[in-house]
Amino acid sequence: MNKFKAFVKKEFYHIFRDKRTMLILFGMPIVQILLFGFVITTEIKDVEIAIWDKSKDEVTQKITNKILGSGYFKLVKNIDNEQEIYNAFKKGTIKEALIFENNFAQNLNNRNNANIQIITDASDPNIANLIVNYTSAIVYSYTGELNSNLTIPMQIKTESTMLYNSELKSVFMFVPGTMAMILMLVSAMITSIAITREKELGTMEVLLVSPLKVSQIIIGKVAPYIVLSIINVITIIALAMSIFHMPIVGSLSLLIAVSILFIFMALSLGILISTVTNDQQTAMMISMFALMLPTILLSGFIFPIENMPKILQWLTVIIPPKYYISAIKDIMLKGSGLSYIWKDVAVLFLMTLVLLGLSIKKFKIRLE
Repeated sequence: MNKFKAFVKKEFYHIFRDKRTMLILFGMPIVQILLFGFVITTEIKDVEIAIWDKSKDEVTQKITNKILGSGYFKLVKNIDNEQEIYNAFKKGTIKEALIFENNFAQNLNNRNNANIQIITDASDPNIANLIVNYTSAIVYSYTGELNSNLTIPMQIKTESTMLYNSELKSVFMFVPGTMAMILMLVSAMITSIAITREKELGTMEVLLVSPLKVSQIIIGKVAPYIVLSIINVITIIALAMSIFHMPIVGSLSLLIAVSILFIFMALSLGILISTVTNDQQTAMMISMFALMLPTILLSGFIFPIENMPKILQWLTVIIPPKYYISAIKDIMLKGSGLSYIWKDVAVLFLMTLVLLGLSIKKFKIRLE
């Protein structure tokens, strides 16, 4: 028994001395519970809205103040024509537009009813539904206050219009996110594991003494994954269009070009991971922790970024899938061209250059 106790004691010492094991045992659960706790929410807040008040009377002002005072909505701009609404939606500056009809207060007094049109961006159908429900609830609450002292009740009707996804199909939201996740898996994770496998088996030294240059070895290792990733993109798009009837409103060539840029970024990230690891297990853990969780939780794929705490919103700035998902959603559902998505493309291009530069530099230092 004393020998067994000594053996168990030795195992504890072994675990406590291994920083990677301690990180997996205690660091990852803490980070995961914090991320899931703050990110997963069914509430909305600070939703960017625009208002077209055709009436500009006392009642519309009170309703506007009640909506903005709720804490759920943030006024981005007041607009005065229909085209301005659709331009704002296409640029992604607003998630909702409210339109008060002409002579709103007068219609309420004379006909005992008035109308508010609610237009939402339904590229994320769950959030669109929440936005409509929250807005309608606030309007109905005001109507209840208005009718508290009246014998003949007044009625304020809300009519909702869903842009870009009128049938509220969830697949329109999941296809772009799934594309980002698969490309990160194939391009970054598998690439990092493939290179660390060569190092782990001792075959990288054999490659380095061959006539091939270091740059040629890197390109040769990642070239198959570029081809496979492009095939994956085409396959996903074909399946989404044929089986789920997902529209590609914008340019298909622009969609594929942005996807190829994202593939190069992911490959650069995979090479960088391989330079800081010497075995496949470590590369897999870093890839899972640094790629998969952020792609699912912090990219806006499932959970809206504006609902997250400020510190997590700042963290999303360095999450590449955020920009890729935003760009391809705009191309596929809104028909946006490069003039609308150039910021997302520019960030991805800059990230690719930085990651590629770091990867090549670190790779040479480690292997020369």
